[in-house]
Amino acid sequence: MQRLSRPLRTASKLFRHNTRSISSIHSIPYIPVPGPSLAYESSHLDTVNRTLQNEGILHMQLAFPDDESSYIQDLLLNLHKTHAHGLPLTHSANRGWMWDIRPSPDSFQSNNHQARSETTEEFPWHTDCSYEAEPPRFFALQVLQPDLCGGGTLSVLNVDKLLTLLSPFAREWLFTPNYRITVPPEFIKLQGDTEIVGNLLTINPNSNATQLRFREDIVTPLCEEAAKALAELKSVLLGPAAKEQIMNLTPEMLPRGSIILMDNGRWLHARNEVKDPNRHLRRVRWDARQFSNQPCM
Repeated sequence: MQRLSRPLRTASKLFRHNTRSISSIHSIPYIPVPGPSLAYESSHLDTVNRTLQNEGILHMQLAFPDDESSYIQDLLLNLHKTHAHGLPLTHSANRGWMWDIRPSPDSFQSNNHQARSETTEEFPWHTDCSYEAEPPRFFALQVLQPDLCGGGTLSVLNVDKLLTLLSPFAREWLFTPNYRITVPPEFIKLQGDTEIVGNLLTINPNSNATQLRFREDIVTPLCEEAAKALAELKSVLLGPAAKEQIMNLTPEMLPRGSIILMDNGRWLHARNEVKDPNRHLRRVRWDARQFSNQPCM
């Protein structure tokens, strides 16, 4: 593990550690968390906020047991108080902030429907809550039990790098509100709110960063040009140039107590097949922001 060029004079030191993947040029910021009280320290909150704003991804490692996910909940409440992060989102009409990600063939957490995350199946590239008019800007995954049988690898891909691989035509049409996005039944919050129509790309008005929302199985293009742009996006995602940019975070890299925090619009994520029936992660999403339907060129 290699320290950044200038040590931070705070109680929360930020490191970088190289992540072995198809591309060896990537690294992700890393913060060890020796105790739960760090969630209340201003220097720690400053580091977490600054890293999420600048990099959009952060790996933390807890040095203490936390099966109740108290640290991450305290961290988000204090980011709300000190850095104006929006509060965590409820997952559905009958689920709160926290969502357990584990194989569950018979018992479902929401609306009597099985979520994709409750299966052992591969979950291809997506952003969370792409079906929301106000998707969360950030989400976090805490590892309670890694997959010990060789599956459950989390893969991440930077959206800015992905967009450089698209044609101007595709980027232009992905900015237009010509896509129907269906709400999965397990995440319906209000009866009748089963779909939205909008664009897949937008510009964050505060940071000027390009943001993507995407989950292939629930997106339907509404015109020929939109269909061609979507097809190109899907093709590029499976191509060799995109694969060079992927970071594959294996269970060995994310042991028990790991937390990955990500900017939901600036990073795509995916998961391969889960092989361990005891694999258990916990997710929280926060800071909902309007996904503008106006083309931003």
